[in-house]
Amino acid sequence: MSSNLPVRRAPARARSTTKTDENAYALRGTSAAPAPAKGKAPVAADKGPAATSSALGASGVLGTRKRAALGDLTNAARTRSTNDEKAEEKKPALRVRPPPAAQRTATHLPAARAAVATQRRVARPREPEAMAIDDVTGSDKENRDLAADQAREAKRVRMTHEAAPAAPTQRAKDEGWEDLDKDDADDPLMVAEYVEEIFAYMRQVEMQCMPNGSYMNLQRDLNWHLRGVLADWLIETHAKFRLLPETLFLALNIVDRFLSMRTISLSKLQLVGVTALFIAAKYEEVLCPSIQNFMYVADGGYTDEEILRAERYMLKVLNFDLSYASPMNFLRRISKADNYDIQTRTVAKYFMEISLVDHRLLDHPPSLVAAAAVWLAREVLERGEWTPTLVHYSTYAEPELLGTAEIMLDYCLRPPAHLHFHKKYSSKKFMRASAYVLEWAKNTFPHAVITQDDVTLGKWTDENGEKHSLDMLRVDLYERHGHPRPTVLPLGPATPVTNIDS
Repeated sequence: MSSNLPVRRAPARARSTTKTDENAYALRGTSAAPAPAKGKAPVAADKGPAATSSALGASGVLGTRKRAALGDLTNAARTRSTNDEKAEEKKPALRVRPPPAAQRTATHLPAARAAVATQRRVARPREPEAMAIDDVTGSDKENRDLAADQAREAKRVRMTHEAAPAAPTQRAKDEGWEDLDKDDADDPLMVAEYVEEIFAYMRQVEMQCMPNGSYMNLQRDLNWHLRGVLADWLIETHAKFRLLPETLFLALNIVDRFLSMRTISLSKLQLVGVTALFIAAKYEEVLCPSIQNFMYVADGGYTDEEILRAERYMLKVLNFDLSYASPMNFLRRISKADNYDIQTRTVAKYFMEISLVDHRLLDHPPSLVAAAAVWLAREVLERGEWTPTLVHYSTYAEPELLGTAEIMLDYCLRPPAHLHFHKKYSSKKFMRASAYVLEWAKNTFPHAVITQDDVTLGKWTDENGEKHSLDMLRVDLYERHGHPRPTVLPLGPATPVTNIDS
């Protein structure tokens, strides 16, 4: 008689259906949702009023759908039909695992269904750490042994990894530096909490916005002398408009990046320069000069329509990417380690603007130009050695700066070739930095001075009467400071050049 009674099934273990915070899935950068426990069936999402409200929120004005922050990442939401709500009502809220084989009897499983169920009970392959002992039934001895072996192997690998000795770390080049940002922790304008991440990002951006240092080889009508004339004219125009220093650096960067990708004629060179200054002023300045002012400084050579058309074309060529890391930003960072010395800062500005008129510095990143300018300014003003604190805040050790500083010093040992640039830093506003630096360079390195006659002949005569090319650097700062000369120089990315369309 007892055989006719139905056998009672073991109740399925229901998991907690407590909802988590919905913002935990909408925020980027937060921790991922907790994974279900090993061997447990996943709990289905609640299909109650919350689902109805989310469905209403997914529709916008005039029936258009608005995608959630991280909601519609797949095509599943796009194929939902209007009958899904009825289908969801029929779905169970919990997927019940089939009872173990020991609890199944012939009363509930006919012979045919028992054979099918036996095939379904074949263990599916899983990842080593995703499989646990509780996932295997008591009758599957092979699966139990396999899981045990995999667990032992994972434990052995983990213990081996933890027991491995750490590799010896190399001595940091800024060892012994002083933390100066902690003094600005209470000043929200200094953002001391994020300053390291900000400048790490700027050092990444500066490499992406560097021009091709040899683009003049592909220009048919231009040369480096004409590029220097344009840069000197932009420095004069920038001073007349009293614009920010960042505007000047960005304008020359736009010119060089554009010429790295397009070849132009000589008649369009000034148009490129005035348009680049116009774009940089609109990007950096609070009050940008009007386009009529730029037409005036160009001596009426171009109309406002030509400047606007050139602006659209240049921005399109540059892909509207104006995220240029100016050397002024790195100079402000290094000045913190220099106790904000105004004289060092002014002389360093002069050396930094040499990179605008001397094409040999196009391959050097702005952060390296700023660090070398501060180093050379301290050398001129006899401010002492390059301390570990300066190394930390500039990210460059002294041997890494000397190659860039040699080019800046070589420019100062030549006759002034850019009069407006020299006149700008000969004024009282800039402490007559150019005159002071040129006099110091000639007195310190008299054997390396190039005269106007040498420039005319195109040769430089050394102490022994031998003639050399003017491109040769005549001062060895590495030997002067006892450092070996490196073989790798900082080079920017090469950019393909194509002909201009108009």
